[in-house]
Parts: sequence; C-alpha cells; structure tokens
Amino acid sequence: MSKKVTIRQLPTGVDGLDELLGGGIPEFSFNLIAGTPGSGKTTLAHQIMFSLASPERRALFFTVLGEPPLKMLRYQQQFSYFDIDKINTSIKFVNLASDLLDGQFERVLARIIEEVESFGPSLVFVDSFRSMVQSAKSVRDDGARGLQHFIQMLGVQMTGWQATTFLIGEYLTQEEESSPVFTVADGIIWMLQDVHRDAMFRKLQVIKMRGQAQRPGLHTFRISSSGIEVFPRAILSYENSHRTEITGNSRLTMGEPVLDKMMGGGLPVGYSLLVVGPSGCGKSILCTEFLAEGARLGEPGVIAAFEKSPSQLLNGRLKKLVDDGSLSVIDTQVLDLSIDEILHDLVNLIRKKNAKRVVIDSLSGFELALMSTFRENFRESLYRLVSVLTNMGVTVLMTAELEDRYTDLRFSSYGNAFLTDAILAMRYVEINGQFKRVISVVKVRASQHSKDICLFDITDKGIKIGKALTRYHGILSGQPTLAPKSGEQGFSTGD
Repeated sequence: MSKKVTIRQLPTGVDGLDELLGGGIPEFSFNLIAGTPGSGKTTLAHQIMFSLASPERRALFFTVLGEPPLKMLRYQQQFSYFDIDKINTSIKFVNLASDLLDGQFERVLARIIEEVESFGPSLVFVDSFRSMVQSAKSVRDDGARGLQHFIQMLGVQMTGWQATTFLIGEYLTQEEESSPVFTVADGIIWMLQDVHRDAMFRKLQVIKMRGQAQRPGLHTFRISSSGIEVFPRAILSYENSHRTEITGNSRLTMGEPVLDKMMGGGLPVGYSLLVVGPSGCGKSILCTEFLAEGARLGEPGVIAAFEKSPSQLLNGRLKKLVDDGSLSVIDTQVLDLSIDEILHDLVNLIRKKNAKRVVIDSLSGFELALMSTFRENFRESLYRLVSVLTNMGVTVLMTAELEDRYTDLRFSSYGNAFLTDAILAMRYVEINGQFKRVISVVKVRASQHSKDICLFDITDKGIKIGKALTRYHGILSGQPTLAPKSGEQGFSTGD
C-alpha cells in the first residue's frame, strides 16, 4: 500500500503570511509574486529570501530589467531583516539584463542554468519576470512561444535541481489567466496598493497554493522598518469557539453592586455590552470600574481607547492597573488602521495576558481610526470584531456616544445595537432646574433585568447608583419631569 508524499513547508519569515498560505511555502514549488507597481513585491521576495537563506540553503536572486542589484540592496538594507553577512555567501545576486537584449530566452535560460549549477541554490528568485513578458511581446515572430517554452523549461529545471523558485512580476490587474506563468505556477501571491479617498491601503491575496488549504480573500498588510506584516482577515470559526454557556455563576461583576442587581446578577461571561450616552455622562468611568473590578478579582483586562492620548488615558486609576500588570493598552494613535490590524493586536494581547475583559472606548473613535474603505462597512467590521472576541470567551464592553434628545429614544448611532448581547443607556434629565444623570438596562439577553431608570452620581470612588424614577407623560413633549419612584423594582426578560 503506497503512502502519501509529505511536502515540507518552508516558513516565510513574514508575520501572518504562513497562516494565509496554509502553513508555509511548499518546498521545491514554482511560485509567482505578482501585483501592482509599488505594492511591495520585491520587499516580500527579499524578506522571504533573507529569512530562509543559510549556508545549507543558499539563494540566487536574478534581476532582469528591474533595479540593478546595488541600487536594490541600498534600499533593502534599511529593513531589519537584511543581513549583510549573507551577501555573496548564502545569497548571490546576478543581473540578466544583457542576456535579454533581443528576447533570446534560450540565452537567459542557459545563463540561469550555468549560475544554478555553479552556486547550487535551494532558492531561486527572478525579478522582474514581467520584463520577460514585455520582451516576448516586442518580438514579432515566436516571442510568445519562446516565453512559454522558457517558463516550462525553467520550471522543469528548478524542480529537477530541487529548488524552490519565485518569479516576481508587475501586473496592473489579475489579467493573465491564460499566461503560461499563471498556468504553470504552483503558487500565486497577488499584491496590490490603492488609494481610496484620502487613504492608501495595501492588500494581499493567495490566489492558489497547490497541495494545501490557503486562506481565501483579500488581507491587509503594512510595510514598516521590520518589513512586511500581514493581518489575516478574521474568519469566524465556531468549531473552535470558547464562548461560555450561561450558567448560574458565569457572570462578571461590573464593580457596582446595584448595577449588577439591575442586570440580573452581573454581565454574563462572553457577552458583548454596549454602553451608550452623551458626552460626559460617565461611560469611560464605567469602563474604568469594569476593568478595576476585574483586576481586583484576578481577571486581567485589555483596553483600546480611541479618543484619548496615552497621557490622558494612563493617569489615575488606569495607570495603576497598567503598572501592576493587570491591564494592557492597545496603541491606537495610528490612523487609517484596518479592522484586521486592530483585531490582530487585540487577540495577541488577550492571549499573551490571558485577559478576561476587553474595553473599546469608543466606537466613534474606532470608526475614525479605520481606513475609509472600512468605515463604509463599519457594521460588518464591528460584527467580525465582536464575534471573534466573544467566541474567544472574553467579555467585551464598548461605548458609543449619542446626542442627547428628550424626544428621540435611540441605543446606537450606527443601527448596530442588535450586534450586542447587552445594552446600558446613560443620559441626562432635568429635575427641579438641574441636570441629573440616569442609567437604565435596555437589554441583557436570556436574563431577568431591571426596567427601572435610576439616578446615579460620579464620586471620587466611582459610580454610585441611587433611587429609581417614574417618568411622567411630560417627557414626550420635550420638557421631561422625573420624580423618585416608590415601591419595588420591576424586572423584564431580555431578548
């Protein structure tokens, strides 16, 4: 009985890319890195090469009509993955420009074969392969046929030499489905750079990777001083869900006993809670109470604050929580983020700190921090964010600012209140010529919760909830009149 052939996967050294590829680059495969100008193709190729190259696994990098090697290396050495000690030992650069003057693919192939036999590489890169395509088109006779023969022979030769090959090509669109290289390639990585309104974004797609299950779709990536970092698009996996089923004891305290009672015993573990209200009503203070209570109980937290600078955020009580290690902070100072970047950082911190509580303050600032392309799909982005986090078993508290209107009852400025499991509404009311703060529980799914509107104050010890109120019919006329309620609290079942 025959056994399956095991194909070794080579790690690319690019954060997030191996996850998209299905584990790494298949050894001895024939791959195409293609995309639009300036999208990062050469940078990706170099990052993979410097990560994999060693005295035991040497790499040959051929340049055709692209950048001369010296110019290319001048810029590539600015990245942290660049290792000068590998040049001319583990990595060798060869310029093929003079061999392709008249579209003589046989001459180019012969030169490649000569260099490969001499250097004995395990990795071979050809940049820019698109130059060969253009050269073939400029030859009137049999240029296209010569190119096809060249590609087929190159693939056969590289496989025979047991080399993993990468062709780098510049394409404006995913056009050449009939092109020989698209047909012969075992793997195709497509990269693009585009501008939408005032934001520039880069995305990557694994079009195919033979023999392994790659992650579908377009995925955001960034180029920094460390090189390329890919942020795989979040895909919900209910098979690996850790969301806790509600039991009698699986609830988190909010840090205010009266509020816990109003919510039916606290916030169920793994729920998402939306706290809505106008500016200054106490939403951020409630977040601090939630995180501080978690720290007291040994439940680490993570906060992504999109409306405050680090100096504003890390003072007082939150600074103490960060200093003692019970709270971690996501850096949200960079604008034009993608939902996948934010989620990537959140998930990594949650796993690193074993966090149980997550705060996003606020959704308004969160929306502004996103790239314009993601703002247009904010509800879909928020759905993926909340679903991934709650499926990890963490409990999420989000805030959203609402304009305070006496005659208009709303619980979300985005029409996305249905995405959350629980809602708290905070607002102002006028009583005897003074503004007072009130809080109410709008919903807590599968829970008996209070339906009262209660007064609350903000003290130096946090939020203190007081008496419940009755609402007179005058509130509907735009001139609300509220009075303390007597009697027992009423409760309703959330949806």
